[in-house]
Amino acid sequence: MSNFAKLFALLLVVFAICAPAFAQEAAAPADQPAAAAEETAVAAPAADKGFQIFGCAIGAGIIILGAGWGIGTIGSKAVEGTSRQPEAGGSIMTQMIISAALIEGVTFFALIVCFLGLSA
Repeated sequence: MSNFAKLFALLLVVFAICAPAFAQEAAAPADQPAAAAEETAVAAPAADKGFQIFGCAIGAGIIILGAGWGIGTIGSKAVEGTSRQPEAGGSIMTQMIISAALIEGVTFFALIVCFLGLSA
């Protein structure tokens, strides 16, 4: 298994373990009246904004890493193909630019979806 697959599997396990821990609601202190506990429960989502920002930052980083890796792979294979068959260089570069543009489009869409999570 490649190093990238091992890292992805490790991150998946860590996020799967951490998600239930962040999903727990804070318990109200025993000496606090029920009305004050409800006010605390209403104010709790504002306190979790930091976790949303952290999640969006991690998601954006993963998105950018994937796009950079994909475009880098396209570029390296295009240069390799052009060096093997120089007369096909023009069509190879055209196909490379189209593929890179498609990757960039998906990247921008994923980033917008990621940052829309902050407004929710």
